[in-house]
Amino acid sequence: MSNERKIVPVAKILDANDKELMAIRKLEQDGSTLVIRGKIFGAMPMVAKLTPSQARAALKLLDFKTILFLLTLLFRKD
Repeated sequence: MSNERKIVPVAKILDANDKELMAIRKLEQDGSTLVIRGKIFGAMPMVAKLTPSQARAALKLLDFKTILFLLTLLFRKD
């Protein structure tokens, strides 16, 4: 048997000083809720849930300029 480790993709949320606040390890659906699994500050496991009403509330925070930015974010360099 091989001792290869499976590489799990991680998305990181950083603070204003580029320090890691959260490492997102998995996004999954649970009924009509988005479940976000990861670690906060690299140590504390966390499960967060985003409900449809909270997702709608988050979208209301966006202005047109930010929506355009989000549409192009995946194609930008770090």
